[in-house]
Amino acid sequence: MNIYVAKIPFRATEDEIRALFEQYGEVSNSQIIMDRETGRSRGFGFVEMVNDDEANQAIAQLNDYEFKGMRLVVNEARAREERPRGEFSDRPRRNDSGGGYGGGGNRGGGGGGYGGGGGYGGGGGGGRRY
Repeated sequence: MNIYVAKIPFRATEDEIRALFEQYGEVSNSQIIMDRETGRSRGFGFVEMVNDDEANQAIAQLNDYEFKGMRLVVNEARAREERPRGEFSDRPRRNDSGGGYGGGGNRGGGGGGYGGGGGYGGGGGGGRRY
């Protein structure tokens, strides 16, 4: 069974997480998810246990367990939803043209840039009017 573990302290290691779960049965894999850019822990990970009964016991005992000053969140991992590459979940797409500072969009006018389009300053060109 694959187990999701959240609120893992940043200073915790994969070996420590593995040892915590091995108290309840055989662990086939453990992984703390790391940020690609910084290399730091993202504070969550996964533990794969061989036996489902042992995994359920680990979940029951370790959910809300205080570990290195943090209370772990432990539950059965859900299957990851498939998303087309390069797209974000179900966010509605913005349907306005133009953009940038002061231009385009649904305010009238077109083009981006600081002085173009309708923007906050009214008609084209000058931005603010006094």
